[in-house]
Amino acid sequence: MPTPTARTHDDVLAPATAMDAVTLHVGDLEGMATYYADALALEPLEERGRGRHVHRVLGRGATPLLRLVHTPGLPAVDPRQAGLFHTAFLFDDAAGLAATVYRAAQDPRSRFVGSSDHLVSEAFYFTDPEGNGIELYTDRDRDLWLHRDGNVVMGTEHLDPNAYLREHLTQEAVDAGPALAGRVGHVHLQVGDIATAEAFYLDALGFEATVRGYPGALFASAGGYHHHVAMNTWNSRGAGPRASTLGLGDVAVTVPARDDLDALVGRLRARGLAFADDGRSVSVRDPWDTQVTVSLPGTTTEDLLAR
Repeated sequence: MPTPTARTHDDVLAPATAMDAVTLHVGDLEGMATYYADALALEPLEERGRGRHVHRVLGRGATPLLRLVHTPGLPAVDPRQAGLFHTAFLFDDAAGLAATVYRAAQDPRSRFVGSSDHLVSEAFYFTDPEGNGIELYTDRDRDLWLHRDGNVVMGTEHLDPNAYLREHLTQEAVDAGPALAGRVGHVHLQVGDIATAEAFYLDALGFEATVRGYPGALFASAGGYHHHVAMNTWNSRGAGPRASTLGLGDVAVTVPARDDLDALVGRLRARGLAFADDGRSVSVRDPWDTQVTVSLPGTTTEDLLAR
């Protein structure tokens, strides 16, 4: 295998890059909003009508985590097409994670998919009422992560959900609900093929590979995080551009400064990719027609509702 060409500062995203609120197109706005409020303790922050569509932003505290766009009449999520595998919500500690897992598991609209110790993190998986994947997780201390041959060492080890709740669940954390911090830690996508995904998400956007060689998947990040984005073909191998359906509407990324957006614009132009630049954010569509928006920090509900 040839040695990859070294990437320069202008080729990669800044170490302080982070993920931001994910946008979902939903058929039942009230049902989905109450689900995320009840199951994940997200509060409605702001709402706006735009033409026939209503946009509602939910989050914890002043941090937007999810934008729901009411688009009734679209076909349901197709698990075989490109799009969202899951949105991963990151919690500061085990108590906050356990309280949210408990809420999600108690909600009859949730479908529990499983739980895993990934060596770098501990994670629990659910599916929402309209078929969108959810991961709830905490990170292990970064000093405990292992690296081998340039890859972050990740695994899929057994994690007993009942034992985890017995150890970490507290009534105080359950009662705190939306007062406990949370954020979008990473977004895992379904794509048609890994090579095309790498050309877009790594070469054009500027993420750096963290785990290669995992069957049917590629993990990437900025700043050495285990992953901000992941792309897999487990259900979607060979998928073409997405049809208009419910589900993923936008993947949001934040970068520290306008210089970072300028470098991104340079990479997009060099590859002939169409994009929109409003000064604070750059939007571009991936090869499967999923929109990715890269913005400056401090995204407000006003910013989200204006997109």
